[in-house]
Amino acid sequence: MLAGGAWLVAVAGGFAAQPTGQPAGDILFARRVWPMFEEKCLACHGRDEAKIKGGFVLRTREDLMLGGDSARPAVIPGKPEESPLYKAISRHDDDWKPMPPKDNDRLASEQIAYVREWIAAGAPWPDAARMAELLKQPDPWAYADGVAVPTSGGLSADWTNRKYKPENLWAFQPLRKPGIPGGAGSPSRPEFQPAGAAETQAASEKQPHPNPIDAFINAKLAEAKLAPAPPADRRTLLRRATFDLLGLPPTPEETQAFLADPADDGAAFTKVVERLLASPHYGEKWGQHWLDVTRYADSSGFANDYARGPAWRYRDYVIRAFNQDKPYDQFIREQIAGDELAAAAGAADSPAVSEMLIATGFLRTGPWELTGMEVAKVARQKYLDDVTDSVGQVFLAQPLQCARCHDHKFDPIPTRDYYSFQAIFATTQFADRPAAFLPTENTAGFEEKKYLLQRQEHYRTILKRLDTKSLAAARAWLTEHQIDPAPFEQAAKQITGSGKSNKRGNDAGYAEVRQVLMRQGIPEDQIPPKLAGFTPEDYGIERIARKGLTRIRWELDRYEAIAFAVYDGGTPEMKTVDAPLRMPSDPMTSGEVEQTCILTGGDPFANGVKVEPHPLSAVSNLAKMESAHCAVPPEISGRRRALADWISSPDNPLTPRVIVNRIWGWHFGQPLAGNPNNFGATGKKPTHPELLDWLAATFVHGEAEAGVKPWSIKSLHRLIMASEAYRRSPALPGNQSSVIGSQSNPKPLNTDALITDYGIFKPRRLTAEELRDTMLAVSGELNPALGGIPVRPEMNREAALQPRQVMGTFAEAWQPSPKPEQRNRRAIYALRIRGQTDPLLDVFNAPNADLSCERRDESTVTPQALALFNGAATMDRAVALAARVIREAPGGQDAAIRRLFDLVYGRAPSEAELARCRAHWDKMTARHRATTIASPPPPREVVREAVEENTGEKFKFAEPLEAAADFVPGLKLADVPVETRGLAELCLVLLNSNEFAFVY
Repeated sequence: MLAGGAWLVAVAGGFAAQPTGQPAGDILFARRVWPMFEEKCLACHGRDEAKIKGGFVLRTREDLMLGGDSARPAVIPGKPEESPLYKAISRHDDDWKPMPPKDNDRLASEQIAYVREWIAAGAPWPDAARMAELLKQPDPWAYADGVAVPTSGGLSADWTNRKYKPENLWAFQPLRKPGIPGGAGSPSRPEFQPAGAAETQAASEKQPHPNPIDAFINAKLAEAKLAPAPPADRRTLLRRATFDLLGLPPTPEETQAFLADPADDGAAFTKVVERLLASPHYGEKWGQHWLDVTRYADSSGFANDYARGPAWRYRDYVIRAFNQDKPYDQFIREQIAGDELAAAAGAADSPAVSEMLIATGFLRTGPWELTGMEVAKVARQKYLDDVTDSVGQVFLAQPLQCARCHDHKFDPIPTRDYYSFQAIFATTQFADRPAAFLPTENTAGFEEKKYLLQRQEHYRTILKRLDTKSLAAARAWLTEHQIDPAPFEQAAKQITGSGKSNKRGNDAGYAEVRQVLMRQGIPEDQIPPKLAGFTPEDYGIERIARKGLTRIRWELDRYEAIAFAVYDGGTPEMKTVDAPLRMPSDPMTSGEVEQTCILTGGDPFANGVKVEPHPLSAVSNLAKMESAHCAVPPEISGRRRALADWISSPDNPLTPRVIVNRIWGWHFGQPLAGNPNNFGATGKKPTHPELLDWLAATFVHGEAEAGVKPWSIKSLHRLIMASEAYRRSPALPGNQSSVIGSQSNPKPLNTDALITDYGIFKPRRLTAEELRDTMLAVSGELNPALGGIPVRPEMNREAALQPRQVMGTFAEAWQPSPKPEQRNRRAIYALRIRGQTDPLLDVFNAPNADLSCERRDESTVTPQALALFNGAATMDRAVALAARVIREAPGGQDAAIRRLFDLVYGRAPSEAELARCRAHWDKMTARHRATTIASPPPPREVVREAVEENTGEKFKFAEPLEAAADFVPGLKLADVPVETRGLAELCLVLLNSNEFAFVY
């Protein structure tokens, strides 16, 4: 393996190499020592005679040898440790005052080392002519000083010409496939087996190709003198792989089949991996990873948090893409420019067109809204900033927002590049576009639309009642003020009962009658007042009904053949967006075609220099990408396609490194480079850089010997999961040290190093979604159906019914889907509302959909135990599990407990565990014999109290819960015999155990 420093030189292709060997003393003085004297010393020791301190002058070698008030030479040539100057600057000798005296001004360790080397070389002091000659020579420290990076140019010459530490540019370098440590036939290299190959010694002799992953991993372990753990046992490995690829536990039958497979461990495990990759549930697990990064949600967030009705089709697109092993470069192109690809191909309405339109939902996954209280230009700029940063983080691991207001502080990304990158999206507009349902899409469950229509009718009835009340009050007002009612009655006849809709799409009524009168020029003092006859309660209820109808319009799109998508065109003039947007009839000519400018300080109203669309210049230049591959057309259409081609180019060094790093991290719980969304200077450097580059290059170009197809994520799974590193035990044998040393004096255990260097497999807790899905799986309740409209699982009732304020009104309560088979779908299909998250998922670190989640957190806090042990959802699963066990193992307590362990842990209980479980079951059964448990029906409405914002007075209203009428409850404690209740309490204990909640 290359040493760390050597690797940095290797990746910095085209940069000057670091000096090898010791440079001559005179060049050291000219390039390093004298500039340091000028910066740190001459202010007090030579620049101004009046300010000389300590009598010490440092202008010439003669001054140096005279010393100061001590009358001793400052240096003893060839003997740095005896030289007063060195003792003073190293600050380790009490006889010499530290220099420079202020601690903030102390010399850096490398500066002290330069002085030491210079004194050791005889402390040469070249004259002015020699100095000039030396400075004309190549600088041996150019690499250490940093390297210049060609970009499109910063806002200042200083930034444009600044230098970067080469190690911080590691991700920008051209991707070159490093050699595999050990060389062919090396005995230290573990054997690799493609799909179907055996791992016995005999097979190893026939199969000479080692798994390169282990060559890299084991070489570093050997350097660190770390002894890796042995392979995990089959039961542990099966559970690990099944959760890893499916997010679900293996069934008892699958466990027994793997344990009984007579093939050697490697061959048997290869069959397991192939079976898991072929499962449709693979796409659900790995699609969730991608949706974490892209911030998928079914609502817009912010103040209104409007529903995104057709967004579920993007979620299902992602699941299909993983199941189909869609080449990653194609996956990129479709999400960034699917609409442009379809248009360029001249494709008519077809499944392929629908698929590409649906894919562009990626560009709209972030939170966004435009209300009447926000300036449209500001809202538009927020979207452009969001999509710019999102594409940068997701595909390139570059947080581009850092360059929005100023040139990037750490990375070679000028503000000009930020806005040029953003200019690519300047013609990207929102539209929910017609897209026929695919034959493979799940369109079941659309009958639930009736609940929205019932709510819609409820609101319309309220508004009609209030309209009738206002019309009556208006007539009374006209009579009271002795105003001729004829114009009013004529307008009322024209509007009411006509079936007309107002501009919001609601039934026209009293407000529209007033508008007719105003258009006729009738003086305002002769027109009845707004909302005539309203009580404070009427004001509040009218607002709730009116805004409720607006909110329903967004949800109804969920059941239509519509893609949550984008199109190319001018930016339309909008003041508010309170209804789903559709494609204009003439997208290329309507609206304003934006000219992107550098916005001073990021202010949308402070236009600076105009820019043209292009990708990141530093990436293109350092990777030496061909200019034709970096060009972006200035026309309205085609910009995003050009960007997608640039990102997915085999020559782009960031793209493969980023996705390979993500995949590795999702397998091992720790990425090779610690910040998957940030490959810049502030991100963590790779722990195994050569391995990352080898994997990235192999991913792009494929490798027949390793069974890897180009851009194939499933091929990468096979390669990673076949490695010894993946199949290792999570712990060493109890009597084994982690570090190679003498048996008589073993070194202490170093678990952190073993995890970081992959000497052991890092255990992890199940994710929030896995915990929920696994409880459903072992209880037998999980509905394995794929795709479709979002479902509403049962949620903590207090959280489900809590009043949730959105702009100017209340959002609807969370109503669980009526049928258990709907509620018990996998968590990835649960409706994801940004403003109303499931507390059970939250407490187990489900990510915030407002931000890209590069890596799941794994906290341990008290509410987790409370939620899992005391929560109604967990108890419901325990009851269903107990009922399943009783049903499947009718042979008494021991048979039931064995079946329970088989379902929950995939193993048999020990005799001690059997005894303890019997005792707990009996104890809980006795307790339940004396306990009466009620199972109240779900509420049919929720009564809320609010303060009306116009009058400041309180009012109440009842929100109907339409789905409750059809609600079919799952099995509850009250529904089962006391013996089953006692077993349910035992099930609850097992569902709260580490063995259930962790993957090892």
